[in-house]
Amino acid sequence: MSRAPVTVRVQRDDFDLAAEVRALSAGRHDIGAVVTFCGLCRDEAGTLSALELEHYPGMAEAEIARICGQAIDRFGLQAATAIHRYGKILPGENIVLVVTASPHRQAAFDGANFIMDFLKTSAPFWKKEHATDGSTGGWVSAKDADDSARDRWSKSE
Repeated sequence: MSRAPVTVRVQRDDFDLAAEVRALSAGRHDIGAVVTFCGLCRDEAGTLSALELEHYPGMAEAEIARICGQAIDRFGLQAATAIHRYGKILPGENIVLVVTASPHRQAAFDGANFIMDFLKTSAPFWKKEHATDGSTGGWVSAKDADDSARDRWSKSE
């Protein structure tokens, strides 16, 4: 049996969530559930004018593909798509999209959560905040909560 299809893109341009779901599920009558997660840039209570995202080209795509492959194997997913933007992203704009498909909903939900938890901690992306007062913060450090979310998967094997 061949491995489920994985689509990974790291791009500057925005994505169309509905078009990505259609592309993943077109002609697939075996899929019983599709779960999407779309992460948006928030304005941090009006103090953030933009979020600047950088990545390690080639390595970011490879790591995201590896994570998606693990999710497919672990949860029996039928397909996975992960798209992550880079560049300057304004509040309200899309940052990341994860789409998973499986025969049943729980596997699709778990797969999407797994991909996001590992993407946030393992894929080589860096974030810098640009404030509404014109100042630029440093590169944003990883959060302990992101590590804890990732680590919960090793406890549930």
